[in-house]
Amino acid sequence: MPSSTDPSLEQPIRSYDDLLTVFREAEKPESEHRIGPEMEKPGVCGKTFAPIPYDGDRGVLAVLNYFIAEHGWQPDREHEDGPIIALKRGRASITLEPGGQLELSGAAMDNVHQVCAEFRGHMRELKPISDKLDIRWLGVGFHPFARREDLPWVPKDRYAIMREYLPKRGSHALDMMQRTSTVQANYDFSSEEDAMRKMRVSLAMGPITTALFANSPWLEGAPHGGKSYRARVWLDVDNDRAGLVEPLWQEGATYRAYAEWALDVPMFLVKRHGKIYANTGQTFRSFWNDGFEGLKPTQGDWQMHLNTLFPEVRLKKTIEVRGADAPSSRLACALPALWTGIFYDAKALAEAEALCRDWTFAEVSALRATIWKEGLSARFRGKPISELGLQIIAIAQGGLVRRARMSQGGKDESVHLVPLYELASQGCTPADKLLEGLDPHAPDLRRQIVERTDLMGPR
Repeated sequence: MPSSTDPSLEQPIRSYDDLLTVFREAEKPESEHRIGPEMEKPGVCGKTFAPIPYDGDRGVLAVLNYFIAEHGWQPDREHEDGPIIALKRGRASITLEPGGQLELSGAAMDNVHQVCAEFRGHMRELKPISDKLDIRWLGVGFHPFARREDLPWVPKDRYAIMREYLPKRGSHALDMMQRTSTVQANYDFSSEEDAMRKMRVSLAMGPITTALFANSPWLEGAPHGGKSYRARVWLDVDNDRAGLVEPLWQEGATYRAYAEWALDVPMFLVKRHGKIYANTGQTFRSFWNDGFEGLKPTQGDWQMHLNTLFPEVRLKKTIEVRGADAPSSRLACALPALWTGIFYDAKALAEAEALCRDWTFAEVSALRATIWKEGLSARFRGKPISELGLQIIAIAQGGLVRRARMSQGGKDESVHLVPLYELASQGCTPADKLLEGLDPHAPDLRRQIVERTDLMGPR
């Protein structure tokens, strides 16, 4: 989102054209299309396996202060004297999810090799302070041990409002905020038609993406009987702002279709000159028509609202693919690779479009409801979706080969899909491998889970 000092954010919303400006101004020629990765990770104490707090000598804040002192990151606060809630360096940022999950929002990159290099560099920077404070960062989609009451709350204005409002909308809202972690990737679009094609394909394939990356088999220290508890949580958070955006499944859907959907989602807040006005329950359409406490909507309000929507694929200044569990370090680059191969190669996008062209919203929504438990063994039109997963990976591999972005070692980007293909070809999710050979009654179960999910490997 642009800086709060950007005068364009103060422009009033008067017409539908004003609502669509954010999308139209984001259009870029294909030569400027980039990949913007995001990856979250919870931290636990290496000895007790308890969640790390926000503050204190061994908390997230100590890690942020280390990055500031040793690696040139700049602190970001919501208020002049407020707590640090994020870091910035160049075009990258490190942000915090509500339960203290640490997220690297990488700079927009030209290719997946660069995405991987940035992730590896981030982990190298993180290692010394993690070793010193005895923190283990886990590559997993749902916290394997913690109860809600065990976790901290990051002191961010929006989170305080969400904490009060979202539990009224869904029973797993606080779980989503505090206990889930995900990997996401952001992509550019060249036109309205290009954006809508990419949105439709990625929404249709969303549940299969979720199954391919299902990586959260534990709940409060025990197997929960499924593959992705994060995906289970998202079925009951706030269905007005989540899910598969049904209007975009209609033939000829446009930016306006997404805007109309967004207009009818309740808001969280309005921000003016550093002051926060909680405004839960009023839809943006009502705010536009009637105002709120004398305030009328601006571009800044609209862009903030777009950032508080949580569909499986989100449209803002980029297309954000959101439906995957946070992975292991071995799979860290697979989600960006998968969608780069599909989105940024014309033949691959056409193949993906043809594969899912006749899939209906009702069918895919029903599939989404079973993925969390069944993973790649879930069935779609009578067949296990592991077959569709392999088709999607093959389409992406073809796109990456044709893009021909080579590493220093002479390999194209499809190399980053190899671990995902190896799993899917066995009909396995990452969760299946995490559970393999693990005794759920072992006295050292937590230690074994940490060893299997530690993003920095054995210590």
